[in-house]
Amino acid sequence: MNSRLLFLAGLALAASLTASADVTLPHVLADHMVIQRGQPVHIWGKAAPDEAVTVSFRGATQATKADPLGRWSVSLAPGDAGGPFPLTVKGNNTISFNDVLVGDVWVASGQSNMEFKLRQADNAAAEIAAAKYPKIRRMLSDYKVADYPMEDVTGKPWVEVNPENAGGASAVAFFFARHLQEKEGGVPIGIIETFWGGTPVEAWVSLHGIGADPALMPIFSEWAKTEEGWPVAQANYEKQLADWNIAAATAKANGTAVPNQPALTNTRPGGAYVPAGLYNAMIAPFTPFPIKGAIWYQGETNANANPNGASLYARAFQAMIRDWRRAWGQGDFPFLFVQLANYKANPAWADLREAQRQTLSLANTGMAVTIDIGIPDNIHPTNKQDVGLRLALAARVVAYGEKLEDSGPTFSHASREGAALRVWFEHTTGGLKAKSGALKGFEVAGNDRKFVAADARVEGNSIVVSSPTVAAPAYTRYAWADNPDCNLYNGEGLPASPFRSWE
Repeated sequence: MNSRLLFLAGLALAASLTASADVTLPHVLADHMVIQRGQPVHIWGKAAPDEAVTVSFRGATQATKADPLGRWSVSLAPGDAGGPFPLTVKGNNTISFNDVLVGDVWVASGQSNMEFKLRQADNAAAEIAAAKYPKIRRMLSDYKVADYPMEDVTGKPWVEVNPENAGGASAVAFFFARHLQEKEGGVPIGIIETFWGGTPVEAWVSLHGIGADPALMPIFSEWAKTEEGWPVAQANYEKQLADWNIAAATAKANGTAVPNQPALTNTRPGGAYVPAGLYNAMIAPFTPFPIKGAIWYQGETNANANPNGASLYARAFQAMIRDWRRAWGQGDFPFLFVQLANYKANPAWADLREAQRQTLSLANTGMAVTIDIGIPDNIHPTNKQDVGLRLALAARVVAYGEKLEDSGPTFSHASREGAALRVWFEHTTGGLKAKSGALKGFEVAGNDRKFVAADARVEGNSIVVSSPTVAAPAYTRYAWADNPDCNLYNGEGLPASPFRSWE
């Protein structure tokens, strides 16, 4: 058979295989999933080119045809919370999903403090034993990096939360979902867990999102340096590892302590630090799936990696939020995040908390302050109950429109009064209070910005700060350290956010 006949035979075989291709769907569409209420029910997938596909859900059916590339998509009318319901997709084959709920879907993302498992949290055994919530569902994305936006993910499928699987859930996301369900009339809650410990914010922003802001170009230049330095770093590591293997073998033979294994300090090009790499693989595949909003816990990596990087983080984090909202196409959906807890790290943590606070300038955002529940020598606070609760309070206001206090005191402005500054706050429900003794954590400075500890007292909904060593105070700040000693709260028992009085 000549080459032309072989080619034609190959085309015929490909056509016959394509014509009989089964309908397939992305992994986010599965048994036990939660579909977002009040949004069009979007179902999509692949089939043979021009194959007829129908989707049936809650008594409605929608028909379509796959395009020349085999892609198809339908949207059914929005509905109220409820279920369980079946969902059926028919093409060359039939796929039936069971136990589908309609409620609110939240994306839970970030780094290791969002990944932190319920089995690691305070009171874990009791929390897991009581975790009987058939209307809270969760799915988990695998770790993955990609050079371009992916259409699907792999991972653990949707499951209802019960004592058998709750220990592996994100503790923050679990406590967030539990509180919301209790306060929002039992509405089903779906959590999409997509996180990766030790990752920087720039990995979670698309190339479009980074490229839209010229101020973020240093992200690319820094990554170029990383790629350039990789061969030397890898060679040094391999030599250190070879030396360690010899030393470890000798130590074992002599019955002495084995030295610590060397760590690779650089990051392999294409790894989890690559700009947009995690967005492409772990966020983009979910963007066709309507959601209620997102919760986010991240920042430690950026604070530790670059002591002068807070201003870049402020831009990158806000770019990420805008980027996700653009990708989902649902307007300014609620985006709630955790401000870094107290921890003995480096001074850059204070600057990064300020960058996070500034992000509240974006619409429909909320911040859970955790400056009072960290563990100074543990980057992973185990009190995730309060983290989830504070995120849920923000959700109840931002996403559900409730009228309640969702935040501790946040800085508004400061005005000069003789040798003192008067500091005004928002979120002062129940008044301003010092917890456990005199008010601590305030500093003042003159125009030289040489800060000293300040005397501080509560006067109504403001704080008056001064120091006998600063005759003409111009600036003030609060809880401005990696592990500050601070104790300002409002009457609802919510802690004040660290702040500085200048941009």
